[in-house]
Amino acid sequence: MYHSQAKKSGDRHLGLSIVILAAGQGTRMRSDLPKVLQPLAGKPLLSHVLACSKALDADDICVVYGHGAKLVQSYYANESLRWALQAEQLGTGHALQQAMPGTPDANRVLILSGDVPLLMPGTLSELLRETPPNDMAVLTVDMKDPTGYGRVIRKHGSVSAIIEDKDAGADEKAVLEINTGVMLCPAEALKRWLANLSNDNAQGEYYLTDIIAMAVNDKVTVHGIKASSPVEVMGINDKKQLAEAERALQARLVDELMSEGVGFADPARVDIRGTLTCGKDVFIDVNAVFEGDVELGDGTKIESNNLIRDSRIGAGTVVHSNCHIEDSSTGQNCEIGPFARMRPGAELASNVKIGNFVEIKKSTVADGSKVNHLTYIGDTEIGTGVNVGAGTITCNYDGVAKHKTKIGDNASIGSNVNLVAPVEVGEGATIGAGSTISRPAPANELTVARVKQTTVKGWKRPVKKGS
Repeated sequence: MYHSQAKKSGDRHLGLSIVILAAGQGTRMRSDLPKVLQPLAGKPLLSHVLACSKALDADDICVVYGHGAKLVQSYYANESLRWALQAEQLGTGHALQQAMPGTPDANRVLILSGDVPLLMPGTLSELLRETPPNDMAVLTVDMKDPTGYGRVIRKHGSVSAIIEDKDAGADEKAVLEINTGVMLCPAEALKRWLANLSNDNAQGEYYLTDIIAMAVNDKVTVHGIKASSPVEVMGINDKKQLAEAERALQARLVDELMSEGVGFADPARVDIRGTLTCGKDVFIDVNAVFEGDVELGDGTKIESNNLIRDSRIGAGTVVHSNCHIEDSSTGQNCEIGPFARMRPGAELASNVKIGNFVEIKKSTVADGSKVNHLTYIGDTEIGTGVNVGAGTITCNYDGVAKHKTKIGDNASIGSNVNLVAPVEVGEGATIGAGSTISRPAPANELTVARVKQTTVKGWKRPVKKGS
């Protein structure tokens, strides 16, 4: 927890406090999870607002919390934030009052909402830049259907009042310009205005918007600065709006990547739930999902229906359809899948092939090795130029602990082989198909471990009664 001290008065971009109103219950979400923790592109709504706030280099960020207090605070336990509890939900004005005791008088206060996650730092920077230090500003937007929103009333170009929808008359309801909930105020004046709020209205709440009239009465100019799009300032109140925001944010993320040269088969059928960094000539097919921090090298191709989480895919690598890759990495020119799974700790060097229905976990595979079919590789070191046959299993778990398998360079593992760890296969060794290997296999030798083949004469296959 912290709050800043006001910086030198000559710099209008310093001395900024950001207050995020995040105390609402969000009953329309019909969820036990607080509204501000509902996920959007893999992160809570509040995380998007915080990321935008931090981009403004504010010296004081305060979150007003209430519903689900313990959950919200614990989620951000490692963040350097100031917290203000709104124990009773008595309106937006009352919520802001809770943050004021720790806000320096000399600062400007930027008021944001924890359920408006698509705001861009550039929009807020413009709001700060275009508003003189002692003036007030409201971020507005024009809506085709403003029903339910507070209407912005202007006089001689400046904002003179904001009338809530339930209190608006017929003329006021015809206004298309609405309040987004984003405001910028001088802190000292804001504290005075908040102290004079009344709840004499249709909702019986302390409306933050009532401070507009107080500012006008104090001869403070209230600037109305319009956002470029209603999408950027949309609030999230239910699961339908959450889904709409998801698609809007995904479109924004994909547009940014396409502007950097990334190719998409269908921009509408990709989900980025974290950070996706791409090199040149990357192509992404439909229904790919990227979670956490993912890096795709130059010339990589991601085919359809893949999930890639917290992984690095090397240049020239192809990930065929229907693969699951998590906390893994590849070198250059690898081939993965289809239907392959790379679990945490899977590290491929260059020119490695991982084929269909192969699972790799906490293992390294060196240059040029191939694991093509129906195989499990766990806690294993595979050298260069190794070929692992179909149906091979590294038996790494004895029921208590995990053990390691080592396969030397240029070894060949036949089909349907069990390697019982801890075990080592020497360089250039060959393991015969169908073997269960539990002792070291020497280098450059053929090792076979099979039960002697026997034919049981006269044996009859059982048949069903009545056949």
